[in-house]
Amino acid sequence: MKDFNKPQSKENAIALGFTVGVHVVALVGLLFLGMSKPLEPPKQIKTVLVKPEDIPPPEAEPLEITDANETADSTVAENVQQTAEPVTDAPNIPIIALPLPTPTPKVDMQKAAAEAKAAEAEQKAAAEAAKAKAKAADAARLKAAEAEKARLDAAEKIRQAKNDAERAKAEANAKAKAEAAAAAKREAVEKARAEANEKARQAKAEAAAKAKQEANAKAKADAAEKARQDRAAKLAQEKAAQAAKAKQEAAEKAKREKADAAAKAKQEAADKAKREKADAAAKAKQEAADKAKREKADAAAKAKQEANEKAKADAAAKAEAKRKADTEAKEKAAAEAKATAAQKANEEAAAKKAEAKKIASSAKRDFENKVRSAWRMPSNSSGQKASARVTLTDSGAVASVVVNASDPDVKASVEQAVRNAAPFPMPSDPDARREARSFTANFTVK
Repeated sequence: MKDFNKPQSKENAIALGFTVGVHVVALVGLLFLGMSKPLEPPKQIKTVLVKPEDIPPPEAEPLEITDANETADSTVAENVQQTAEPVTDAPNIPIIALPLPTPTPKVDMQKAAAEAKAAEAEQKAAAEAAKAKAKAADAARLKAAEAEKARLDAAEKIRQAKNDAERAKAEANAKAKAEAAAAAKREAVEKARAEANEKARQAKAEAAAKAKQEANAKAKADAAEKARQDRAAKLAQEKAAQAAKAKQEAAEKAKREKADAAAKAKQEAADKAKREKADAAAKAKQEAADKAKREKADAAAKAKQEANEKAKADAAAKAEAKRKADTEAKEKAAAEAKATAAQKANEEAAAKKAEAKKIASSAKRDFENKVRSAWRMPSNSSGQKASARVTLTDSGAVASVVVNASDPDVKASVEQAVRNAAPFPMPSDPDARREARSFTANFTVK
């Protein structure tokens, strides 16, 4: 993997040197073109068309008649040499036969021969001049072609140098953009990692605060329930004590009133008997005996009645005491049963919670093994470590993945392994499923 933190000074120096060299070559080419001599424009060749009728007829010269058989025409014809190629497509110019002059009897042959030689010399000089002019024109065209070729070559070199400079500049810009993109990507990764760490810390703090709050609320609720139960038990005990005290006071009062009534009645009976005995001294002993007998029967009946009433009162007191004892026993049994049920419920809840934690721990181990099976360790990352905190939904899908790793390839591979391993088989128990919704796994590249 490319190291983006490596300094780029060497590559920048190479690119700068290449750019400077291209500009130097371009400047030299421009100076060469500016200092060179401009080419001479080619001379125009004009062609003039002449009609045959516009050609003036040659002047007739007198010919000298001699005895020699050789003529100037034949001599000139032998010495004339053709210097140009004949034109095959030349227009056919009609030749008008001119009337021959009347030959004079005397012709100066020597003069004619000299004039023919002079004409031949002029024609030869003109042919050589035309040949030299054509050669000079060819040389000028060749020089112009070479100069044009040199100019085109220089222009091509300048264009190539410009293209190379633009390409180098584009490559430098692309490289700078790539480095900026890489730097931005690294900053984004660092920022995302910092945000993920901060979110994880906040989530952990919120979870801890929530758990603490729930524990405090539960402790307060338990304390309030216990206080309520204690108040209810104390109130029941106070009511029972008040009822027992009121009942005892009523029984004692009834007993005192009954004793007072019996004593008063007895005293009144004694007083009445004394008065009757004193008043009826004269009455017969039989009446006194009958009266005594009646009083004795009355006293016995009264005593019996009092005994029955006392027995009834004792039976009522015993029944009330039994009822009270039964009520207290029932209340005590109910309180003990309630306490036992609450303790049993707490024990069952604790056992259920422990079982849910056990199931959740087993499920988390299965989740970690499943992620490790789906993990494809990146090459050239031996010894690199990573930790992943995964949050799942109730259905086992991945809700969030937070991976902490120094190597981006290892981080990406762990996150991909978690997502490839989904969905995860969630426990059927709600408490265990709630416990298994988040787990943490550590990874080391071997």
